[in-house]
Amino acid sequence: MAIDASAKTVILYGGTGCHLCEQAKAVIEPLLEQLDWYCLEVDIRGDAALEALYGLRIPVLKMPSGEEKGWPFSAGQVRRLLLAAQP
Repeated sequence: MAIDASAKTVILYGGTGCHLCEQAKAVIEPLLEQLDWYCLEVDIRGDAALEALYGLRIPVLKMPSGEEKGWPFSAGQVRRLLLAAQP
């Protein structure tokens, strides 16, 4: 899935009932709000292609550039990624 780099939108690949995904959202949501970014949450469950790519790695944050950051990640790491990707 391509992301419009000008849209300031990241993708969070995860799954329903994933406690690590909930932790990841708690880390990124305040930063997204502060820096005026948006998050598209994608549940990989039920999608064979996404499960093959991310099944053992979720949660995974994907930047507009295509760069991915797998869990665990810190608020500082996410902030740096967002600031570096500012359009």
